[in-house]
Amino acid sequence: MVSLILFDDAVSRRWQPFALTRPGGELRFGAFITRRRAERVFGARCVAHLGPDHLLGFEEGDAPPVLGYADAPADGDRLFLSARAVPAWGSGEVWAARRGGAGALIVDGEVAGWFAPDGTPAPGPEFFDSPPTILDRTGAVELEGRMIGPVWELMSGNPAQVTADVAALFPDAGTAALPAGSHQFGEHPLLLGQGAQVEPCVVFDTTAGPIWLDDGVTVKAFTRLAGPAYVGRNSIVLGGHLEAVTIGEGCRIRGEFAQSVCLNYVNKAHDGHIGHAYLGAWVNLGAETTNSDLKNNYGPVRLWTPAGEQDTGELKVGCFLGDHVKTGIGLLLNTGTVVGAGSNLYGALLPPKYVPPFSWGTGEDLTAYRVDKFLDVAGRAMARRKVTLSDSAAGQLRRAWDVSR
Repeated sequence: MVSLILFDDAVSRRWQPFALTRPGGELRFGAFITRRRAERVFGARCVAHLGPDHLLGFEEGDAPPVLGYADAPADGDRLFLSARAVPAWGSGEVWAARRGGAGALIVDGEVAGWFAPDGTPAPGPEFFDSPPTILDRTGAVELEGRMIGPVWELMSGNPAQVTADVAALFPDAGTAALPAGSHQFGEHPLLLGQGAQVEPCVVFDTTAGPIWLDDGVTVKAFTRLAGPAYVGRNSIVLGGHLEAVTIGEGCRIRGEFAQSVCLNYVNKAHDGHIGHAYLGAWVNLGAETTNSDLKNNYGPVRLWTPAGEQDTGELKVGCFLGDHVKTGIGLLLNTGTVVGAGSNLYGALLPPKYVPPFSWGTGEDLTAYRVDKFLDVAGRAMARRKVTLSDSAAGQLRRAWDVSR
């Protein structure tokens, strides 16, 4: 049995503000976090993430542990795969038909991983940092798919990936039965998972892509949801206009939410525009929190990154909010704003376009959020959803706080 190990390379380690608190394999792209997609494609269980030391102790749901690069598993058949790799559905069959022993895995022409049979060593840390672009490709397996590049591609490439995920998993899907008073129009499928509930006065627009409501999802009256869209298990859509979105598990979403992604337990229970955005886990947005996603001059948006401000080449980029970010009522966010994990922003003044992790304050007047206070609030917020902030997870967040100072 092959063990799957995902690793963060030099590119995914720059996926801030998310890389401070979670490995890249635990980020959503399309209808899945990248780990779960890889597990399904290759028919293998992911036993570990390889990442930097500040992620050691990461704990969330069924996620495997994070190990340091020098501690890569050494026994058994192992497939080491970049967290940026999105192998095409069906490429698992190509993988299963491989011949030979150790060798590279190539996705979209880029070295995306390495297969190490039992009795052979794992690649060294230098491989995980930057898989070589030129190497002996004897025994290499080439797969269709894509490699995610800079962090904004997690947002911009998401709608197409939702469409691909639904088409691959539900090739014969049609139109779900809806209660009287709710309607669907468009040629793409509408999928309702077990226990999904749709109230009257809901409109589903599948003209541009499919819609998948996973198990236990509730869609309240006066919602218009346009595909391609995925809504995760036990999430509630409370009303408003949503289009081209991926919503994680246990979320509460209302208002205008467009071309955006959120991880688990995001609370946007009030009106306000969030567009072309990516929201980390446990984000809580105060009523009428709104982001701009288009510059007044209609030019490409520049975004803060750890390597400096970069031109995204995108005309629409909203905000990127790290895990456990909280906003007060009426907060406004400028085009291309990055807010570090654990920050608490409030007031009527625009915060800067880059807010360092664990910041507290209004506008430019930001101070460091005390780690003990942050962990106390995070634990209480999680307990409201019957999730416990474990000692391991709290320790990992404390390390993230330490390295961000």
